[in-house]
Order: sequence, then structure tokens, then C-alpha cells
Amino acid sequence: MGHTYTNMLVHVIFSTKDRARLISDDLRPRLYEYLAGVARHEFGRALDIGGTGDHVHAVLSLRADVSVAEALRKWKSLSSGWVHYTFPEHHAFAWQAGYGAFSVSQSGLDAVRAYIARQADHHATYKRPAGSVGAATAEPGSREGPLSHTDPRLTGHLPRE
Repeated sequence: MGHTYTNMLVHVIFSTKDRARLISDDLRPRLYEYLAGVARHEFGRALDIGGTGDHVHAVLSLRADVSVAEALRKWKSLSSGWVHYTFPEHHAFAWQAGYGAFSVSQSGLDAVRAYIARQADHHATYKRPAGSVGAATAEPGSREGPLSHTDPRLTGHLPRE
């Protein structure tokens, strides 16, 4: 058997540093678009991305040769660099260390996607306990080599000069 087939679906959650509400309404769609591009070029696909002003939820489909830790390291590192480069007014933007990652079965995928789509409503009524630690769709694409946070392949936009 010369081919490898995997269906590695993972629900990931990660937050901004200190859960600061740094993902503004104007930044959110651009950030999700960028995150989808990083996923496509670096480790698989982002099937859904959603969240709120202080955290991101996503369902990732990972390639067989990529670990969750590697995917999240790239996602967080490249995206924070891109935010700083593209939006200098967001100089304080940073991701919190760590993340949550949970395997998703194919039969449970629709439920997780619905949960991610409801994040804004969920957090409008839910109060997070003190001291506890927020949909874009991407199509599969080819992997054309390593990327930096300024690479125009990630969002289709040219970097600022």
C-alpha cells in the first residue's frame, strides 16, 4: 500500500494573552482569513474558525506528518507576527501560552462546527469563572515552501511597503 490516508480532525482553542479582548471586530475577519491561509500552506486545512474578542476556536484537518503542537506553534507564531506587521496599532497583540486540543470524530464534526458558529452568542450570555482560562472556511491548497508572517500567499494581499 503506497498511499496514506488520514482524517485527523482536531478542535483547538487558544486565547489572547491574559484573555485581553484584542481581537476587534475589524481585525477578526482578516485574522481568520490569515489563519486559514497558514493552515492551508503549513499543516492541512482549517475547516472552521470562530471565536470572540479574546479567543479562537477552530476545527483543523491535519496532514499525517504534522503534530498538533507543531501546527499550533506555527499558527500562533505566524499570526501574531502578521498582526504586528499589518496592524501596527495592535502592537500589544499576543497569544497566551498553551492551548486546548480535542480530537473530533467525523460523526461529531457537524456538532463542533455548530458550536464554533455559536461562539458570539454563547459568550454574550456566559460568564467565565474568575481565573479560568472565540467562521471562515478554507479550501485545500498546495504547499509551496516555508512561509513568513509577511508572505502574500497567506491572505492574497501584498504586504505593506
